[in-house]
Amino acid sequence: MTTLTDLATWFQQQCNGDWEHTQGITIQSTDNPGWWVTIDLTGTALEHKLFAPVVRGDFSGGDPPPPWLHCRVKDSVFHGAGDTQQLDEILGIFLAWSQAG
Repeated sequence: MTTLTDLATWFQQQCNGDWEHTQGITIQSTDNPGWWVTIDLTGTALEHKLFAPVVRGDFSGGDPPPPWLHCRVKDSVFHGAGDTQQLDEILGIFLAWSQAG
């Protein structure tokens, strides 16, 4: 299975007639350029699961050159951001965490 197929499967497993109306997944492009992924964890088994932030790249200048990514959970939302080549990696980090014991 591909990362996107696995994400679609995770999304489908959360859909219960209510969750999908107020929570969900957003994948959008950014102007630096890159990607920003948000996944609302409210009402899922992941809502209170600990997530160790994943940071790769040089952020010392505020605008990191590629390759870079930053994934974290804040206020029950997974946030993953990265340069244009990191979308699959961001989704993979989320999925690995969601499937870990």
